[in-house]
Amino acid sequence: MSNHSAAEAALDALGDPMRRRLLELLHAGPRPVGELAAELPIGRPAVSKHLRVLEGAGLVRHRSEGTRNLYALAPEGLTDVQQWLVGVWDTALAAFASYVAAASTPPADSTPPEQHATRPARHPSGPGGLRT
Repeated sequence: MSNHSAAEAALDALGDPMRRRLLELLHAGPRPVGELAAELPIGRPAVSKHLRVLEGAGLVRHRSEGTRNLYALAPEGLTDVQQWLVGVWDTALAAFASYVAAASTPPADSTPPEQHATRPARHPSGPGGLRT
C-alpha cells in the first residue's frame, strides 16, 4: 500500500467520531471489546465492526489472550497520515513564502519613489535666494 493510499485509508477510518473515540480509549493501553463497549453508547457487535475498520486501516492491532481479543493502538499506522499532513503543510508554506517574496520585491523596471521626487532648484545667489 502506498503512503498516499495508506494515509487515505486511515483518514477515512478516522472520519467516524466513534472510531476516533475508540482510538482515544485505546491510548491508555490494550483493552478487550467488552471494556471498550462499556464506555461507549454502542454495543459490542458495533464496537467490533469499528475495530475491524480501524485494524484494516492499520491504526489498531489485536492479539488473542485466552478467550479474549485485546485491541491496541498501532502508532505506526499514523505515520502515513503524519507524512501526508507534513507534505500538505510544506506545500502550503512554500506557496506562502513565494507569495510573500513576490509581494515584497519591486518589479525590476520600477524606480524607487524617492528618486521621482523633484528637488527645488538652487538659486545662483545662494540658499535663501536673496542677493546681497
